Amino acid sequence: MITRDMSIFETIARYPQTREIFKKYGMHCLECMGATAESIAAGAKMHGVDLEKLLAELNQIVSSN
Repeated sequence: MITRDMSIFETIARYPQTREIFKKYGMHCLECMGATAESIAAGAKMHGVDLEKLLAELNQIVSSN
C-alpha cells in the first residue's frame, strides 16, 4: 500500500507504473532531488494536488497490476 509518507522516488522505484499517475497530476520532476526525499504528501501540497485522490489512484494502479 502506498502511503502519504512514502517518498515519491521510493514509490516509483517500487511501483514503476505509478509514474504516469504522478505525471497526470503535474508532478513531472520525478527524478529531481526533491523527489528523492520529498514525501507524496509534501509533493501533492507543493503542486496543489488533492492528496486523497492522488493516493487512491496510486493504490488503484498498483492493485490492478
